[in-house]
Amino acid sequence: MRVVFLIPGQLRAFTGGAGRVTVEVAPAGSAPAAAGEALAALWWLHPGVRDRVVTEQGEVRPHVNVFVGTESIRWTGGLATPVADGAEISIVPAVSGG
Repeated sequence: MRVVFLIPGQLRAFTGGAGRVTVEVAPAGSAPAAAGEALAALWWLHPGVRDRVVTEQGEVRPHVNVFVGTESIRWTGGLATPVADGAEISIVPAVSGG
């Protein structure tokens, strides 16, 4: 199963400059993967991304949003959110200002 990650500019230094990273998550024909499994596949390829997305306890950092398609995983099951084959997952750092 393939998943495409959309990587923000701030994290591209850890993906060799790539803004889109395709990962293999699970063998074809298996049950849908979870967002946490997809992220683990990304970190296997690009380990520098991990500490910028999750805490030491493995939870998504408060200032980072992860979307499967257009839905934030904060409201769809967290890291257990189902991810279908071909899904796009966006990592979006929070933006603030004043």
